[in-house]
Amino acid sequence: MTTLRNVPITPDSGHSSPPAIRAQAPRWRDPRLVAGVVIVAMCVLLGSRVLAGADDTVAVLSLRHDVPRGASLDRQDLTVAHVHFSGDGADRYAHASTVLAPGSVATHDLAAGELLPLSAIASSAGPQLIEVPLSLAPDDLPASVRRGATVDVWVTPKVAAAGADRVRAHLALGDVVVVAVPAGGEGLAPTTTRQVIVGLEQGRADELADALGQMADGRVVVVRRAGS
Repeated sequence: MTTLRNVPITPDSGHSSPPAIRAQAPRWRDPRLVAGVVIVAMCVLLGSRVLAGADDTVAVLSLRHDVPRGASLDRQDLTVAHVHFSGDGADRYAHASTVLAPGSVATHDLAAGELLPLSAIASSAGPQLIEVPLSLAPDDLPASVRRGATVDVWVTPKVAAAGADRVRAHLALGDVVVVAVPAGGEGLAPTTTRQVIVGLEQGRADELADALGQMADGRVVVVRRAGS
């Protein structure tokens, strides 16, 4: 008859398992975590300042085209430009919200693209201009003539004067300002005439009688002065 005995098993010290390592919760005082938070905060602050500086502009009025001294000035002559100013420089120019009074004129010559100074706006400036319309052939108008240009108006009579052996042109109006150059027709047919409107000062009104008489019976040619 076989007898079973309970024999205690003693763990083998040579094959024991390593102690378990438990995961530890992150500590908020970890220097690496604090440094990361500081870097992120600085990046956000720097980015917001860069975006704010990029939009630090002022909307002011600028000229669409040249406007001569004494010519009328209204919103159709102007456009809005966004400009970055240093100091109080923006106070010298008309802001986009500026409302021009009816009859406003330019106190001095203004160039296309130029910012509109407040000092260049007035209700009147010097002698008022008499607008004189001219009708001439397209070839007799230089392509470079624009509003604000200074020109001379010449007339070539159809026949020579009595006793003259050849036809000579005469200066009908000298040193006048171009007030407007209406756009030509957009059709396919060639344009036979072009209109130009020049401004004559009130003090020269007595020149109109002879000038208009010459232009009614001759070929009108507009000559643009150099540098104008």
